[in-house]
Amino acid sequence: MTSPAKFKKDKEIIAEYDTQVKEIRTQLTEQMKCLDQQCELRVQLLQDLQDFFRKKAEIEMDYSRNLEKLAERFLAKTRSTKDQQFKKDQNVLSPVNCWNLLLNQVKRESRDHTTLSDIYLNNIIPRFVQVSEDSGRLFKKSKEVGQQLQDDLMKVLNELYSVMKTYHMYNADSISAQSKLKEAEKQEEKQIGKSVKQEDRQTPRSPDSSSNVRIEEKHVRRSSVKKIEKMKEKRQAKYTENKLKAIKARNEYLLALEATNASVFKYYIHDLSDLIDQCCDLGYHASLNRALRTFLSAELNLEQSKHEGLDAIENAVENLDATSDKQRLMEMYNNVFCPPMKFEFQPHMGDMASQLCAQQPVQSELVQRCQQLQSRLSTLKIENEEVKKTMEATLQTIQDIVTVEDFDVSDCFQYSNSMESVKSTVSETFMSKPSIAKRRANQQETEQFYFTVRGNGS
Repeated sequence: MTSPAKFKKDKEIIAEYDTQVKEIRTQLTEQMKCLDQQCELRVQLLQDLQDFFRKKAEIEMDYSRNLEKLAERFLAKTRSTKDQQFKKDQNVLSPVNCWNLLLNQVKRESRDHTTLSDIYLNNIIPRFVQVSEDSGRLFKKSKEVGQQLQDDLMKVLNELYSVMKTYHMYNADSISAQSKLKEAEKQEEKQIGKSVKQEDRQTPRSPDSSSNVRIEEKHVRRSSVKKIEKMKEKRQAKYTENKLKAIKARNEYLLALEATNASVFKYYIHDLSDLIDQCCDLGYHASLNRALRTFLSAELNLEQSKHEGLDAIENAVENLDATSDKQRLMEMYNNVFCPPMKFEFQPHMGDMASQLCAQQPVQSELVQRCQQLQSRLSTLKIENEEVKKTMEATLQTIQDIVTVEDFDVSDCFQYSNSMESVKSTVSETFMSKPSIAKRRANQQETEQFYFTVRGNGS
């Protein structure tokens, strides 16, 4: 046999409802606090971005000025009278071309960093200021809208509370009326049963007197039954009336409950999300995106400008050509490097003979002299061939030393997740002191040997 269901009392139901509403009210309060905090964080973030780019603009401007000073320091030398002639004569030589392009690149970088500083101060920072102002203004309006939505939600919850209380009241009245009706029905059944038993127990004893008594008793019982029936009818009407009110109140409560749940769902699922998306976040991410893309555009164009200048320098470096520069130098100073005029035979005192004379006894002496010269030339040719091979091998060694491809420093610009530069081992780098000293000693020793051989060969 199943145990009877336990029904919650009105106080328990009201207490549970109050607790649930209290939790919702606490949530609503925390939501506003959370949105306030997010607004404060945004304002702080935008302020930090402004301070960052303001300081970066100062650094860029200082860097630009230092580059300008650096370029002007060396450009001033080329503007002097003495150096003007040097520049005029040397401007076609590939090393000087590299030097001029390098100074031009420094000037270009100086202008570019000035432009970058100006973009930071007059473009990007005002964008952040505007985003901050817009965010603050929109949040203030969003907070007003959010507060109104919360007030409307609490109004719905209060209405539900009122409807629930009304339902409880009418349902309690209906239950009370039903209880009174059942009590009247029991009294009626009891009275009818009592009357029937009394009539069955009574038997006729005297002809007239007993008959009169029975008639009176029967009349009294009927009167009592009618009173009970009348009370029952009143209680039945009261129960019917209260039952109808309770049904209507329950229907109102169920409808209000459905509407309240729909309102709560709408607020938490739609209104709250829309409040953040369409009010608090309205234009914030898009505006921030545009400001940061302005920064990216400036930096990328700075990099592109630098690459263009470096490409010009790289092209000049690729065109470093000793042979061509030698030819240009000799052409520019043709009067210095051109061969002198041949020495002419100057006859003395009318001696007009300008050719070798092979008459005896000079002829035998000339033949012997010719043989000696040929022997000497053969010996010198062999020696020169050996010297030439030695010089070529030594020169190749020197060229291998000075043309070694040790200029790649990309490893120094590789970064780990911690953003720390990955430094190569000192002993393996080009600029390590032991490595430099060793290479310099080898190079100087080889050069000394080369010039010694060349001097002896000459």
